[in-house]
Amino acid sequence: MTVCAIEITTAAPFTIAADGSYAARLAGTGEARYPERWTLAGPEPYAVPLPLAQPEEADSEVLPLTDGRVLIHRRVAQRHAFSLLYPTGSAGAGWRTGELPLGSVEPAGAGVRVSLLPPSPDGRGAFALASSDTETTVWRAAGGPFGQVARIPGRCTGGVWLDRGGRMLALDRELDGIVKTVAVDLAGGGAASPLLQIADGSNDRLLLAAPDSGLLLIRSDAPGTPRLGWGVLGSSLPVRFPECLRGDAAVPFAVQPGQALMPETCAVALRREDGALGLWRPADRRVFRLPAPAGWLGTGLWSPEGRLHLPYSTPEVPCGIAGLTMPEAPPPPVRLDPQPPAAPRPVPLQQAPLLQPPLQQPARV
Repeated sequence: MTVCAIEITTAAPFTIAADGSYAARLAGTGEARYPERWTLAGPEPYAVPLPLAQPEEADSEVLPLTDGRVLIHRRVAQRHAFSLLYPTGSAGAGWRTGELPLGSVEPAGAGVRVSLLPPSPDGRGAFALASSDTETTVWRAAGGPFGQVARIPGRCTGGVWLDRGGRMLALDRELDGIVKTVAVDLAGGGAASPLLQIADGSNDRLLLAAPDSGLLLIRSDAPGTPRLGWGVLGSSLPVRFPECLRGDAAVPFAVQPGQALMPETCAVALRREDGALGLWRPADRRVFRLPAPAGWLGTGLWSPEGRLHLPYSTPEVPCGIAGLTMPEAPPPPVRLDPQPPAAPRPVPLQQAPLLQPPLQQPARV
């Protein structure tokens, strides 16, 4: 099969499998790069290099599966090739790398960008996005027959899974210069339906989703400037843009799982522009700012109990995991007024004057 293609976007350098059991990155420097798999499920993390006869290009992408294999996406001449890598042998006898080719996408034009999507929640599937200015295709690379599974008009970016089965995928689609998030049913022929439309002319992007609680992390310019907000999947309640996140260009990278029907209690980890960490919950009115561990690899994973695991690599500890716990927010101040004024009723952004204060500008999912 062919598509127009062919510019790889560099994914995050460290990717964690859906269940947190494994992770993978492109290690090494310069012209000596190789895939590296981390095992995270044991008592201590350890890394296994997966080099082949030739070093990898710096724009290759890797993604771990929950069975321990690592998917690699690389450019080979004019093709985009996908293979599974896995260690063979033993630590004592020396590790070797096995490779299972899966398929490739042939170039048929220019201007298409190809990149791996985040790990599928089922742990077995792996998908890639190929997008041009006019059309986007979703390709299954692993977990089923290699090939195209969806075709969506417009240029799509992002990629957030909305369920635990790996069926519903959210993509940020640009049409006529406006970005809106759509939900794509990969098991239903790739049908796309609107998911996030805050205002007619606003650019609305979905950054993260927590399937257990329904919590959505959003970036939108509906309040006048791009801001972080949150909403609940399937809820009629408006999207909220907390004042404590105003002016914050941080990127959310992990949401606490397991909080069924309690989106306000989910801990969220933010990667700040200065390299520090931000920890926040929708129920809180503040962001806890903490220094990141030395050698932090820019991502992490929450446990259901609220423990944040942060992978790091330093010369002294080439494969390490640091742990943090969400601090407790101070209780809200006691109001002595026996009859405090009622809070203004939230108004959908389509009906609200944009000059009002930001907290009075909620919007609907």
